[in-house]
Amino acid sequence: MAFRRLLASGLAGLALICASSAALAQALPLDPAAAPAPAATLDPAAIPLPAPIPVPAGVPATQALPGEAAPPGAPAATPSSAPVPVVAAPAKPKKVAPPPPPLETALSNDPSPTFTSDTAALTAKAADRYAAIDAAGGWPIDIAPLNFHARGPAVADLRRRLAIEGDLERSAAEGLDSLAWDANLTAAVKRFQARMGLRQTGIVAGATLKALNVPASVRAQALAASARRIADLSFPFGERYVVVNLPATAVEAVENGTVVHRYAAIVGDVDHPSPQIAAHVAAINLNPTWTVPVSIIKKEIIPRMQRDPGYLAREKIRILDGSGAEVDPKHIDWSTQRAANYTLRQDSGAGNSLGAIRIDMPNKQAVYMHDTPSKRLFGADYRFLSHGCVRVQGVYDFAAWLLEGTSSGPAGAWDKDSLLAEIKNGAREDIKLTRSTPVIWVYLTGWASADGGANFRNDVYGLDAAADASTSAAPDSPFDEVLRSAPLAATVQ
Repeated sequence: MAFRRLLASGLAGLALICASSAALAQALPLDPAAAPAPAATLDPAAIPLPAPIPVPAGVPATQALPGEAAPPGAPAATPSSAPVPVVAAPAKPKKVAPPPPPLETALSNDPSPTFTSDTAALTAKAADRYAAIDAAGGWPIDIAPLNFHARGPAVADLRRRLAIEGDLERSAAEGLDSLAWDANLTAAVKRFQARMGLRQTGIVAGATLKALNVPASVRAQALAASARRIADLSFPFGERYVVVNLPATAVEAVENGTVVHRYAAIVGDVDHPSPQIAAHVAAINLNPTWTVPVSIIKKEIIPRMQRDPGYLAREKIRILDGSGAEVDPKHIDWSTQRAANYTLRQDSGAGNSLGAIRIDMPNKQAVYMHDTPSKRLFGADYRFLSHGCVRVQGVYDFAAWLLEGTSSGPAGAWDKDSLLAEIKNGAREDIKLTRSTPVIWVYLTGWASADGGANFRNDVYGLDAAADASTSAAPDSPFDEVLRSAPLAATVQ
């Protein structure tokens, strides 16, 4: 009975400690910045201390509490003592990758090809029109971010900007009504976005805002420079041909004057720009190998092997001598340029840099179009990422279109399904086109369509800025190869 009274008294003391601690926590906020300044310094001696907890009978007064060190002279804790509670460490929060930025670019849905027999003349005419706009004072280049609910002078400036370039009727940019946003203005913004290769959101922000604030003089220069680059080019357009506009990072399959397929592309980066060429697509290579260019061996493979001797083996890249015999990477002195004297060839397969399909188009620059294992890169706005060749997002559909009329497939004609089935077999195969298809890679940062509308893309390679806009004579054609009318023989890697 006495022991129960002592235990009750101890519990009451413990409750008093908890109550006192709660009262003290309310009196002293944990965040010093959030606590009001005290009227006077708190005297610790003034804080009432709780009564000591009575020790039950039979328990030595000097015994330590669980987890504490025993006082001097106290007997050591026995195995029957209460175990020390184990507090699990808090779990580290998982790192969450930030969401990717919203996609701002979009493939054009215009059925008109980027490049036709009339493009040079139409683009030169548009260059004159934009030069006249610039001479007349240009357009506002201080447009502010705006959306559907905007009102006021900023909306009027936007209307005037779009009217000068022809996306909005001039009458809609005048009067009190020009201060308010309406459906006509939304449509005009979307027309502007379509010409710039941007998503048609109707909202003025991000890339749209940046494009609106490009001066008229820059647009005139882009059109003039682009017109000069294609002015003297002779190209056999025919019923079927392919256009790769490098600044637009797009591939167009053109048939009877209409774009029947348009694909996103990845083109050369600034240090390895894709060239302006003309050629013929002669064959489709399935499950191709990749022969590493000497420039890549020198600039990338040799430094990589110095740091990571197992790199070539992991990437399934073999070293071959002049007779085709394989050489052990350990026999190469990677501190020198000796490896550039060998052929480095990557095996075909899932990890091959060319993917499962290579579009063979013989040319002096030895560039081509192909598949890629890094398909996620097609979802980015910036697609200037290759070493000069062009990767095609819809390469299976594209290859099937090129092979139309070629009847050497397993069941006759080739289509996407038969290509996929053949690729699955894993064997290398070269399919020669019955009729070769002309292909041209152009660098058009500005071009005009038949309706007079001007389209623009960024001058990533800086060719417009480097051009002499004052010259009156057209430069020599920049194309490395004059097209031949006869089909070209396939070159297989």
